[in-house]
Amino acid sequence: MSGKLGGDTLDKLVIEGGRPLSGTIRIHGAKNAALPILAASLLAQGEVEIRNVPQLLDIKVMLHILERLGCTCRHEKETVYVDTSSVRSFQIPEDLMKQMRSSIFLMGPMLARYGEVSIYQPGGCAIGERKIDLHLEGLKALGAEIEEKNEQITFRARRLIGSDIHLDFPSVGATENIMMAAVLAKGRTTITNVAREPEIQDLQNFLNAMGAHITGAGTDTITITGVSCLNPCTYEVIPDRIVAGTVMIAAAATRGSVSLTHCNPSHLSALIHVLRRAGVQIGILNDIMTVSCMSRPKAVERIVTSPYPSFPTDLQSQVMVLLSLADGFSVMKETVFESRFKHVDELNVMGADVTVDANAAFIRGVSRLYGATVEATDLRAGAALVIAGLAAQGHTVVEQVHHIDRGYDRIERLFQGLGARMSRQSPVPEQLDFVN
Repeated sequence: MSGKLGGDTLDKLVIEGGRPLSGTIRIHGAKNAALPILAASLLAQGEVEIRNVPQLLDIKVMLHILERLGCTCRHEKETVYVDTSSVRSFQIPEDLMKQMRSSIFLMGPMLARYGEVSIYQPGGCAIGERKIDLHLEGLKALGAEIEEKNEQITFRARRLIGSDIHLDFPSVGATENIMMAAVLAKGRTTITNVAREPEIQDLQNFLNAMGAHITGAGTDTITITGVSCLNPCTYEVIPDRIVAGTVMIAAAATRGSVSLTHCNPSHLSALIHVLRRAGVQIGILNDIMTVSCMSRPKAVERIVTSPYPSFPTDLQSQVMVLLSLADGFSVMKETVFESRFKHVDELNVMGADVTVDANAAFIRGVSRLYGATVEATDLRAGAALVIAGLAAQGHTVVEQVHHIDRGYDRIERLFQGLGARMSRQSPVPEQLDFVN
């Protein structure tokens, strides 16, 4: 793998709003499933083939880390090949860890297979404090010795030993890291109060496809019986429920009609419930959903974000855009991250009427939004501002697009395929060709 790791920080999206979205779109693979699966490929010696992997900035960073560790990686269209036969380093590069929080997923598999790993405090979106204490406590419970020096943390263990582990909070990352470490541990590991996200079930299925013995993903207790080794396999990643949800909300906010294929509606039950309360029509047939909203949406009295299967924090900012256009007064309470309302000021610049008090946002619906120049402060905030621009009257410019590139495969192309007039403006002067 080679080439530039991500979009330029000076890239902008230029959107001509006020056009209802319409058409059919295929949902790409889930970033939040692909990243831990890529990390877990280190647990097997040989070449792993992972399908339905989108071309995203975070994916590129993860593959670059694997290459720096000694792996051979190829990303051809939507298929990634990772050969772990020549791993030669146990230190995850500091510069790459600072770019992406998901690099933390490498702790568990590196420690389990090689007995040693050194990391630095990870980076990622600035949406609040996200400590790694639960990761450290879980690995320590499996027998890891941990040495902290400045910002570097080193883990060592001759052989991990199965243990009973209880998580104080159902952290997705800690659940997945402990799972990956425990698959090669001696004996049985039971993890209680685990996260239940579909991406955790996908990781379980991938690990089992390589020869692990794991049960319980999707419930609050996961049991792992350690094995001596894992073998390479071919695996397909689940669809991205957050990308699907973003498209659904955009269709409703623009009063359009969109069909989504290759999605999993069961992963979006909480969002579907909220959208139907807002008056959005949703039809479901197997892995196809149709979403339409031909009149002004209705306010939703109260939405509270919480771990899966409750309403996802990763769709909070996008739904806020829809509610800012709704008829009535809505309240959104954020319980997962304390700094996830940074998009509110930008949304208000576009004419929304949203006020924030601590972890609650109070949304008084307005009849329309207006185009403006706004800045994406994080991944999902950026997606929300794109939706606002699509629904607004006039032209919108969204800056700091590199945040959006972390989780959406060329978001401008995604919406162009549904009739949006939007394009990416790069630092190199070029003519913007709007796609009808």
